Amino acid sequence: MNIPEHAAKALLQEAGISVPAGAVADSPQEAAQAATDIGTVMVKAQVPVGGRGKSGAVRPARNPTEAHAIAGDLLGARVNRHRVTEVLVEERLPVAKELYAAVLIHPAGPARRVVLSERGGVDIEETARTDPGSIRTLDLDPRTGLHPETAQRLVARAGVETAAPAVADVLVRMDRLHRDSDAELLEINPLAVTDAGDVVALDCKLVLDSAAAARRPSLAAAAAPEPLTRLERAARELGLQFVELDGEVGVIANGAGLTMTTMDVIVHLGGRPANFMEIGGDAYTKARPALEIVLAQRGLRSLVVNFCGAFARTDVMVDGLTGAWTELRPDVPAFFTIDGTGSAAARRMLEERLGLEPYPTMDDAITAAIRACGQDAA
Repeated sequence: MNIPEHAAKALLQEAGISVPAGAVADSPQEAAQAATDIGTVMVKAQVPVGGRGKSGAVRPARNPTEAHAIAGDLLGARVNRHRVTEVLVEERLPVAKELYAAVLIHPAGPARRVVLSERGGVDIEETARTDPGSIRTLDLDPRTGLHPETAQRLVARAGVETAAPAVADVLVRMDRLHRDSDAELLEINPLAVTDAGDVVALDCKLVLDSAAAARRPSLAAAAAPEPLTRLERAARELGLQFVELDGEVGVIANGAGLTMTTMDVIVHLGGRPANFMEIGGDAYTKARPALEIVLAQRGLRSLVVNFCGAFARTDVMVDGLTGAWTELRPDVPAFFTIDGTGSAAARRMLEERLGLEPYPTMDDAITAAIRACGQDAA
């Protein structure tokens, strides 16, 4: 769940982290009034996407007239599929140095990782690729928080000299807020040192764990709505986990991890996945709508079905999907791989009902699916 910048900054303020003076506006008139009250400002579209500055969604305004014009241009526009309904009109500060700071869930190690870099204000992924030595990280024991002395050592390792004690204090407060809000990611980019020596969060990204929505109802209510395509909305109404992409190779699999792995292998072998569709053990009841949604995608040229049974039986999943296939009679070529509980019965069922033989491995099935699209697999 992505929290809008203005709401995230309110939480930063509560945590004792400085942010620029600002006001949220949903009309050009309100934006102009905010600029009158604040002075020279930045007008920032409130959409949960990165790279807003590059896309023209963050712009400086020297006076209320410019703020009015910029807000009028941004409000109602779309930025990466998100419609702009609010702008943040925020004080523009003189900046001496920009840093990058984040606390995030470690993907494979301890509970949290703290990240700090002297190269703030730019795409951190690009920095990691071109200058990985400029990024310093610290993995935290999940049973403890970030101690001030530890934060100071990280700041020193990162080569931060200007306002170093204040930067260390911000890191400690970020870690506490990250824990207290059940966040997946708390990112400040840039964390600015102003000409006056103050440390201020100029931008903030806060992503909450959706599983914590019941524990954090006020934060969940503030989360930005997720833009969905027509097919994604239909899938959500049916309780299906589906994401529409722009590739040619469709994917139906059980389990989110297996589905994502299937997509990764498609890319690795030179193809482009058309979707994420995870139907799990209830394939018997949801196979037809799931198949209809996948087949309705434009540009779909082949389909990979990857079932691996553990608690969910593959014969039950294949029973549901082959029944739906017989009813819908699609003309798209399908390539199956089946392993795990019930796989022997599932393979027989596939051969008897559809006349198809499953491939021995996922790589084999995906390679065939890519070639069916008229492409050469890697």
